[in-house]
Amino acid sequence: MNISSFDDLLNQSRAQATPQRLLLVFAKADLPDDATPAQRERFSSGQGGALVPVMCVDKTPQELRDFAQLAQDSKQFGKDWSMVFVSAMSDVVGLPPGSDAAEKPLQRMVESIQAGALSHMIPFDRQGQAVNLS
Repeated sequence: MNISSFDDLLNQSRAQATPQRLLLVFAKADLPDDATPAQRERFSSGQGGALVPVMCVDKTPQELRDFAQLAQDSKQFGKDWSMVFVSAMSDVVGLPPGSDAAEKPLQRMVESIQAGALSHMIPFDRQGQAVNLS
């Protein structure tokens, strides 16, 4: 499966045999208070810093038209973000898992981002393009 954009992910999710629920954690880059002068300089040039989760939401693929809609919808929360991390969950009974079922997995995603354990999520930039963080 080749996913290079959020819209690719939406299309793949819609094509799955079992209904999907997308888990989305929006994060921004931030600089720790104890950053060194070199880290501050690097951060001011647009590099480095730490990813800090700022909000999360779950949606079915059918609830989203495309990435542009997701980006527009995110504005209602008034929080700045630079990247969105996405994971998916499915259920075997033929119905997408409900939002209640997404609460704990979303919390685990937030904790994973804080710990830098990102391998089980796909990050996308503000243009909806997949990002390679390795």
